Amino acid sequence: MTRVPIRLRVTLAFAVVMAVVLTALGYFIYARFDTELSEQIDQSLRTHGDDIAALVAHRDLGRSVELLGREESFAQVLTPDGRIYATTPQLGNNSQLTPAEAARAAQGSFIVTRAHVRSITGQARLLARPAQGRGQTYVVLVAASLDDRNESLRNLRTILLIGGPVALLLASLAGYAVAGTALRPVEAMRRRAADISAAESDQRLPLPEADDELRRLGETLNQMLGRLEAALERERTFVDDASHELRTPLALHKTELELALRYAKGPDELRAAISSAIVEVDRLSELAEDLLVLARSEQGKLELDLRPIGVADMLGDLRERFAGRIAESSRSLVIEPANGLTVEADRVRLDQALTNMVENALQHGAGEITVRASEANGEVAIHVEDRGSGFPDGFIDRAFERFSRGDPARTGNGTGLGLAIVEAIARAHRGSAHASNRDGAGADVWIELPGSSA
Repeated sequence: MTRVPIRLRVTLAFAVVMAVVLTALGYFIYARFDTELSEQIDQSLRTHGDDIAALVAHRDLGRSVELLGREESFAQVLTPDGRIYATTPQLGNNSQLTPAEAARAAQGSFIVTRAHVRSITGQARLLARPAQGRGQTYVVLVAASLDDRNESLRNLRTILLIGGPVALLLASLAGYAVAGTALRPVEAMRRRAADISAAESDQRLPLPEADDELRRLGETLNQMLGRLEAALERERTFVDDASHELRTPLALHKTELELALRYAKGPDELRAAISSAIVEVDRLSELAEDLLVLARSEQGKLELDLRPIGVADMLGDLRERFAGRIAESSRSLVIEPANGLTVEADRVRLDQALTNMVENALQHGAGEITVRASEANGEVAIHVEDRGSGFPDGFIDRAFERFSRGDPARTGNGTGLGLAIVEAIARAHRGSAHASNRDGAGADVWIELPGSSA
């Protein structure tokens, strides 16, 4: 059934429901019509019987019964033991009730249906009732043919058996057309979706005018297409920027090697060329590692070895790691006490994030660099602040994007991936990364990580 098109499935379901409804309706109409006809015949028999009973009480019985005999009907007046006292001519001397039935009728009226009755073709409906006349009890028996009733029921049955399937067919065709109309917006969305390609990722699915489930589905799909377009655009930008970043050190590397090959006059010049090439290779390795971290983070595959880490010890190692760089830059690095603060983190990755934050302050900031940590609401925030000019206007919103850089006044030799790596590592730890300009002067970059009770 799942292989059947949805339009046909809807039509089949509609046809099944309509078949059940039409069958139930046909049965109800037939039963109601049968009941109405039977009640009419019974009422006619009662009226006929009352007329006979009235004549039994006031007139000559033989003459009265002869006058009340009708076509396709008869009347008899019997004694309680079943003997004929008066009858319509077509019955002759044949009583239509047995002595037991006559005795029963003398006690109270009843109605029966007989398959064969003399003088009546086909089925007949009989009414037997008591009547008082001349101080005695008699039994009045009247009957009527059921041919007209049965013929009406046959005609109705024929109409229902022919009209029902025709009505079901017409209703099914109408249901098929309505289902097609209802699914037309889906087909329109399908055709548009088939035309959307990576080269035309800005296209969107057409939406039906009605504010219904299909429109909400289309809006949801369009939002998904928007997210895919944004992701595709980020990937394109990422590839373009990565290609640009890789092209520059590769070109320098090749040039240095070519110069060394052609113009090196001695071991010292050759050694200097090789050293410079090694620097470029290191830069390429660092860039490749950063790109790998970002790619794994995007895929949710950045492996972490989570352990309780004392923030104070980690910041102490950070001071030692940057001691030489700080001395060369004639700047100062202040590490504020963070005793008692612990985070659940991967030590290698967290060191990498903090290194990038301090490196960013060294390359793009100025003055004293302050590293401080605090705890609030179960989270530990580690800030890196500098005393420079701060982030340019409008740059903070994209500070953590890949290959993002501020204005030329804040660019350096970096790849533009430092803060992107910081955010990726923070998110991998179920934390977050933030940046802002300080009220006084300088920038503030910090990460927030879940604290540890260990």
